[in-house]
Amino acid sequence: MLKKEFKRKDVQRARNLLTGKTGASTGTQIGYNKKTEDHKEGDVWTEGRKTWTIKNGIKQTVSKLDTIKKEVFMPLSCPNCGKIMKKRLDKPNYKIHKKCFDCVIESEHKLRIRGEYDDYKKKLVTKNSLDIVDEMESYLLDAINASNSSFVSEDGVIEKWVGGVNKKEWSQKIKEASQTRREHLEKELNDEEGTKGTN
Repeated sequence: MLKKEFKRKDVQRARNLLTGKTGASTGTQIGYNKKTEDHKEGDVWTEGRKTWTIKNGIKQTVSKLDTIKKEVFMPLSCPNCGKIMKKRLDKPNYKIHKKCFDCVIESEHKLRIRGEYDDYKKKLVTKNSLDIVDEMESYLLDAINASNSSFVSEDGVIEKWVGGVNKKEWSQKIKEASQTRREHLEKELNDEEGTKGTN
């Protein structure tokens, strides 16, 4: 004897399971029909203040930081050869070359055979110097524009100081020096490419 009586929706649910209609409704809904849209792989749409897309058959939100994530995070496998990147030197080489350590070694070996390795190395050093100039400019501008109106002494007393540096003047000097160095490095990079093209 059953202690619980089956309701109509329980019976309908069992019928749906037996017939393979697992997503079918067990009752009728009155008063609201939601408009459904079918989306394919790669479609991008907005729904309730969020942007969505379908990647590899999975519905995902599109973040403003997706492009940064692609630059920062290393994928599981090398985009060049498809091997899993699990070696110690794969991560630093992926940050620079966007491929695994083995692929970098192979491409550098080919450059050595062709006699182009020294030019390649100089180009890498110049590009690294350009990145360092950008980072230093950003750091110095942040330091100049930081508030210098009050400081906490070792006694814990907040002291308000008057004076300081001329932020506008120093910002201009930093930008000019950075631009001069950038132009010098870019000229050096272009000269290397120009001499490589004439050889």
